[in-house]
This record gives sequence, C-alpha cells and structure tokens, in this order.
Amino acid sequence: MSAKILIVEDEAAIRELIVYNLQQAGYEGICAENAEKAMAIIHEVLPDLILLDWMLPNMTGIEFARVLRCNERTRLIPIIMLTARTQEADKVTGLEIGADDYVTKPFSPRELIARINAVLRRLVPEASAQVVEIDGLRLDPVNHRVTDGNKQIELGPTEYRLLHFMMSHTERVYSRSQLLDRVWGDHVFVEERTVDVHIRRLRKALQWTGKDNWIQTVRGAGYRFSAVTEVPIKDSNTEI
Repeated sequence: MSAKILIVEDEAAIRELIVYNLQQAGYEGICAENAEKAMAIIHEVLPDLILLDWMLPNMTGIEFARVLRCNERTRLIPIIMLTARTQEADKVTGLEIGADDYVTKPFSPRELIARINAVLRRLVPEASAQVVEIDGLRLDPVNHRVTDGNKQIELGPTEYRLLHFMMSHTERVYSRSQLLDRVWGDHVFVEERTVDVHIRRLRKALQWTGKDNWIQTVRGAGYRFSAVTEVPIKDSNTEI
C-alpha cells in the first residue's frame, strides 16, 4: 500500500519533479495547483501527507494549513511546507500553524524524500515505504510482499493493508470502526462485520507460520496485533 502524497504547488515544473521522485521512492503523488483544487481532492480521498507550497494564488499555503488544522477530518494529516522563505521567523510561523516540517527552495529531491520518510515513520508508520519486520514476519511496502523466513505469504489487497496497519501499530487495540476508517478509508461505507471477515482471512493466511494468534480478539473492544503470546494464569493449587 503506497502512501498517497498530495502536492499543492502552483509551479508545474516543481510538481512534475516531485511526482517523479515520489514514484521512484514508492509513493503515489497527487497534484493540485491551488488550495481550492486541493480541497476538492481531499474531499474525495484523504492523503497520507501534504506537501504544501507557501505562496499559492488566492489562498496562501499558511492560510490553507490553518483551514486543514481547524477541520476535524483533516487536522491530523501531516504537512510539510515548501517555500523559498528562509527567515527563521517564517519557519516558526509555518511550524506554529501546525506544519510537521519545513523545506526551503531550492531543495534536493533526496532531501525531500528523506523528510517525507521521516515524517511518515513518525506520524503514519503504515504509510511509510519502510520495511516492517517482527520476529521473522516481514512486510515490504515497495515490493508489496509479505514473507516469513524465506517463504512468501499470499494475501489479498485488503488483508495486506490490514496486516500493514496492524504491524505498524502493535499492542494497541482498535475497534472495528477505527480499522474501517484507517484501512478501508473514511469515505468507504461498509458494514463493521466486514472487518471480521478479513481478520479471519488474514489469520488463515498466517496459519502455516504459527503466527495467526498474533492477531488477537479483545472481547468487547476490537482487535490487537501482538507478538507476545498471553499465558493463562494457573491456579496456585493446580499442579504444573
């Protein structure tokens, strides 16, 4: 599952350069030349990260960032500001309105990708192109492969996204509705029981590895991914 990155930049040459380098890094780039078109895209699908130019026509990047941070649906989307402004006061302004990082123009594509990787690893780990590995279970987002040791695990696209999300958020319990929002998307309307179906499929795919019990049902709460097997507490009078 490659991360969707929205590029809000009015210069076509810069947009094209960024899209090319995002694709080389395993990400999907979506473009908008102004805040209005960016908001229309966001209404359809939430990006995993926004690259936001400071100087945009009609509405500046700073003004648009404030709008995003005030909206419940968009307030948690990571934002990296792109700008030619180099003064410390400008950087502080960008960070104070809620930007997660700040890249000054001209920038090298390698630096930009490194900044994107860092923000995604910190804030949206399941959207990062970084390999996730837990006790031999390995998920490679770039090659879209899941392996245990040297053997590949065959997963459907939904089971793959579900496993990626859960491996990136171990030990935390997620309700069915939370998993629907984070894995299926907030604009997809399906029954909560759909989650149960895909959890069963994922467990079945992992069964031969002996790691299917890492996907744990938490009664009345939801599901948790944990490589720590819970050992039942024995009664003190029971023989060991």
